[in-house]
Amino acid sequence: MAISLQKGQRIDLTKGNSSLNRIQVGLGWDPVQTKGGGFFGAFKSAPAIDCDASVFMLTDDKFVNKNDLVYFGNLKSACLSVVHSGDNTTGDGDGDDEVIMVELKSVPDRINKLVFVVNIYDCAKRKQDFGMIQNAYIRIVDPKTGAELVRYNLSENHGGLTSLVAGEIYRHGGEWKFGAVGDGTTDQNLTQISKRFQ
Repeated sequence: MAISLQKGQRIDLTKGNSSLNRIQVGLGWDPVQTKGGGFFGAFKSAPAIDCDASVFMLTDDKFVNKNDLVYFGNLKSACLSVVHSGDNTTGDGDGDDEVIMVELKSVPDRINKLVFVVNIYDCAKRKQDFGMIQNAYIRIVDPKTGAELVRYNLSENHGGLTSLVAGEIYRHGGEWKFGAVGDGTTDQNLTQISKRFQ
């Protein structure tokens, strides 16, 4: 049974589950439904919002190498321990919008933390922010069994914010843990977000 976390909570992933290696990190969101015109005043989606999930691989909590960023323009880390499924440009449909696979035992020793962020592509030009997004979450699944291990629903109102640090997976005492972060920022692209980890 999945454990549901609140902002700021942390959980052990590998302690007591030493066989866990390959994990699937799913991130999902839905565009806010807006009441449309037309004969029945039907609900319709707002203009497509292209949210992008990315992973910053940190050394001593710092982003030190541009190759340690996995995103739609670089789908695999050099060590192949982090692999991105590719870009979903609309957020339509059920289930995870973007998926990132992580092999914990293959993450280089120099990397102590994986930070999962979501930002809105071209947000300034399109005048879009996370107030136009609902039902955002990050979850961890065991791909061998399909079991959801942990979920964090990002239920806060992030209106006016254009990027979101959803969660982090980090080493602690030889084990891997997951932390629910949920911090929104006004950063407009990955370059700006990266400065938070320098």
